[in-house]
Amino acid sequence: MGRIILRLDRVMADRKMSLNELSEKVGVANVNLSKLKNGHISAIRFSTLIAICEALNCQPGDILEYAPDEPADPEQVK
Repeated sequence: MGRIILRLDRVMADRKMSLNELSEKVGVANVNLSKLKNGHISAIRFSTLIAICEALNCQPGDILEYAPDEPADPEQVK
């Protein structure tokens, strides 16, 4: 199974926005955004994702990236 890579820190840096500022704009606790930023979450509400995208003027794909697992056996690539 692949994995989701969170790029929130990169987007925040591009927008020169601090975690505190994003927390205020989104209405989500600083500690929860920190967990999201560091990848220590297993789910995110669409309403939270929408608020983050609105605050950062970005698309969900700017924040979330899918990375498939590398096949263990080169024969599986076929």
